[in-house]
Amino acid sequence: MNRSELPIGLFDSGVGGLTVLKAMRNRMPCEDLIYLGDTARLPYGTKGPDTITKYALQASARLVERGIKALVIACNTASSVALDALRAEYPDIPVIGVVEPGARASVNASATGHIAVVATERTIRGQAYQQAITRLRPDADVVGIPCSLFVALAEEGWTDGPLVEGIAARYLDPIFNSGQSAPDSLVLGCTHFPLLSAAIANVVGPGVAIVDSAATTADAVAAELQRIGLGRQERCGSNHFLATDSVNRFARTGGLFLGHTINPTDVELVDL
Repeated sequence: MNRSELPIGLFDSGVGGLTVLKAMRNRMPCEDLIYLGDTARLPYGTKGPDTITKYALQASARLVERGIKALVIACNTASSVALDALRAEYPDIPVIGVVEPGARASVNASATGHIAVVATERTIRGQAYQQAITRLRPDADVVGIPCSLFVALAEEGWTDGPLVEGIAARYLDPIFNSGQSAPDSLVLGCTHFPLLSAAIANVVGPGVAIVDSAATTADAVAAELQRIGLGRQERCGSNHFLATDSVNRFARTGGLFLGHTINPTDVELVDL
């Protein structure tokens, strides 16, 4: 097979990475996409670095063995911990995480260099976004805010309304509504969080640019495929879903992230 005809592989600990798949489908309608959600072992955000790296290598191996032309780490936690290990494991395949594109977009969106990042506790504690942003803009003032409850809200489909905005305010008011100089750019550093973007925007106010790492990652993948001549320009692409546990739950919850129904018969159960 012509290498450009191979699919792009994506993986995440669960269904949150489907926001990246959705953005990639919109950005690259001709590409075939194969997505693996490691639902048997989610969440990655509470695991240690060695465990996250092991899981990321196992998920990636399952995608690579099926034949892919690029690998996308559609998980902020795995991107922050395992990106270097995956690039070392697969030097002949482009490996793209969500952290670097999100950091670049936040720097471009910020006039003041005062940037906030909301993510899981592991991503914030690992300082992946903080380091990526300051590499691009050394004078940046970056604050990381762990917002673990956002993941549960997104998975339950609770994405707007007073309850969601109240929780968002509890996390964000100390940074954005304290009366002091507030960040002018906010990175959604977890693939679940774009579902809550409207509620988050209502809390932080109209003067803050909301950066969605899913959309910026899709742009980065498209640019890399064009650079190496592997982009596909003909016929409509397809989606194929893999899950490591409960295809029915994957289909039900994943539909919230994609914005349309997933038939359980379209989800393949795999064992890592």
